[in-house]
Amino acid sequence: MKKAFSEKYKSKEKEVLSILNSFENNGESVGKGDRNVIKIFPLGEQEINIKSFKVPNLINKVVYNFFRKSKAERSFLNASYLLSNNIGTPYPVAFMEESNPLFFGKSYYISEHQDVDLTYRELVENANYPDRENILRQFTAFTHKLHENRILFKDHSPGNTLIKKEENGYQFYLVDLNRMDFKDLSFQERIKNFSRLSPHKEMVAIMSDEYAKITGKPYGKVFGLMWGLTEKFQMKFHRKRELKKKLKLK
Repeated sequence: MKKAFSEKYKSKEKEVLSILNSFENNGESVGKGDRNVIKIFPLGEQEINIKSFKVPNLINKVVYNFFRKSKAERSFLNASYLLSNNIGTPYPVAFMEESNPLFFGKSYYISEHQDVDLTYRELVENANYPDRENILRQFTAFTHKLHENRILFKDHSPGNTLIKKEENGYQFYLVDLNRMDFKDLSFQERIKNFSRLSPHKEMVAIMSDEYAKITGKPYGKVFGLMWGLTEKFQMKFHRKRELKKKLKLK
């Protein structure tokens, strides 16, 4: 088994391994993932989340075994990188992989459980969420901070930002971390990074306004591009969903 622990949790390796051995039968499930399973377990006075990744297809069993870092390892490394740049994410505990000489098997990413008040999704689903516009503006500043730190979070979607209200504002925590690029980002790439977040024009308008204020770019240019890319994503998303429905009927 390939594994690595953060410095903070190296002394807890035996306890974590014991929890993993009982993963299938214990723990509190989070959400209803059809590919991956996330469960909450106690670890001393701390709670931890364990994400069990689905065993990959035959090709990726070979790819992850010999040529590419697994989703679990990438999540662990990316979390550490985010924290080193003062970007919020649940604190990484460890990652573990099961494999044999030929094929990659199951893998797990383990992090501290982060208590929060909402996810970005609640802002999409509830137009009357308290302090909604302020949260959106602070979220936009948070995304700009990602871009300034040369971080492209490819899964920047409604369920992958956790939000916690603090005395002096809101804290944002990224989850589902295995798909990231680290590079200088063009204006187009930065704005496109907002395109998966909301289908609502008024939300896009608020984020565009705040991004324009932060960057000094004309509002019309920011909004025109952000809304255009959002519409393009939504059309592609709905076409794909309709195709899946049709294929299931056959």
